Amino acid sequence: MDTESSSSVEFLGKVPLLHRLTSSSLKKIAQVLVFKRYERGDYVVRRDDEEMEGVYFVLEGQAQVLGSVGEEENCSEFLLKPFDFFGRGIFGNVYAVDVVAVTQLTCLLLTSEHCHLLETKAICDSDNERPLLERILYMDPLDLNVFRGFTLPNAPALGKVFGGQFVAQALAASSKTVEFLKIVHSLHACFLLAGDINIPIIYEVSRLRDGNNFSTRRVDARQKGKTMFTLFASFQREQQGFDHQESNMPHMLPPETLVSRDEMLQRRMTDHLLPRYYRKKVATQYTAPLPIDIRFCEPNYSTEQTKKSPSRLKYWFRARGELSEDQALHRCVVAFASDLMYAFISSDPHRKKGMSAVPVSLDHSMWFHRPLRADDWLLFVMVNLTASQSRGLATGEMFNRKGELVVSLKQEALLKETVTSKPILDAKL
Repeated sequence: MDTESSSSVEFLGKVPLLHRLTSSSLKKIAQVLVFKRYERGDYVVRRDDEEMEGVYFVLEGQAQVLGSVGEEENCSEFLLKPFDFFGRGIFGNVYAVDVVAVTQLTCLLLTSEHCHLLETKAICDSDNERPLLERILYMDPLDLNVFRGFTLPNAPALGKVFGGQFVAQALAASSKTVEFLKIVHSLHACFLLAGDINIPIIYEVSRLRDGNNFSTRRVDARQKGKTMFTLFASFQREQQGFDHQESNMPHMLPPETLVSRDEMLQRRMTDHLLPRYYRKKVATQYTAPLPIDIRFCEPNYSTEQTKKSPSRLKYWFRARGELSEDQALHRCVVAFASDLMYAFISSDPHRKKGMSAVPVSLDHSMWFHRPLRADDWLLFVMVNLTASQSRGLATGEMFNRKGELVVSLKQEALLKETVTSKPILDAKL
């Protein structure tokens, strides 16, 4: 991208109307913008023009909007300043006003033939060719700071909204309210109530702070008037500074040589050396492949009924399908994937026969250190630090294939123990 296009993208990222668009959409718009310059008193558009050229974004200077020509005393007037917009393509093709430059004026014009780039697809119109995760993370804008998310039929869920979906959708909603050049560097989430997978989720974003280099957002996820989940996220403009890394990626076999999680589950469902009730349980819970491809570095084929598992877990993961270039999207996808198995690491050391632990995420924190790609392999290393008072704390690190630490994580989970009796074999199978 050349310097002019890069500057245009930075400008577009500050236009509130365009916060709902992805960075890849802004880049496409920037590549087709036309610079238009006007002297004071020049008409930019006239109400009687049969065809409007497109959408104008005020870059420099000011313009006056007149409700009618020749009737100054009756017309509605207001000034258009940098980051304001006018023209067709946003609110239809009819534009019944005149716009006049009141100073030297520079606008960026998105011509009519390219106005489709301003559109966002409704969830029902989502392209089925797009990766499932991109469709899960689609946020339907209801207002400037209010978005609606959905739980798709093939999204991960066990009777309730998956915690990673809350984190990722809330992060996606907050990302749409900040400048394009500011990317999330940390988030802190609290899970309050279980979410209903059958109704939409309303995400309300509070703009807590907007500085030159940092922005802070709070997001409340609501259903039926109740707050189900809260997220705080901080965004930073890219800055040069000190760079070092003390944490080293453990040496593991490459993911291409490892068995996928789906294949492991298929084996468990058909391995007759495992108890029948366990095979039946796995078959019942396994509904569809996850949108994340997972490859365990040290596969453990024991069941929760047979022996304890170590307090460490390492696996490679990546999103299924190729994602767009939007770095904000990649970080949302990683946030989604981070909660898939994180809570279980705290209960694994306590496995014993006749006991089933159901961990529930309480709070979840992430720090993003370096750019990453969620559709390329990342190594997730989790360590269970402690468990006490029915709560377990785990820490985690994510590395790219070059060994760079890209994300650090911590999560506290509620560890619920349910004692089950020996299963009764049902002859009517």
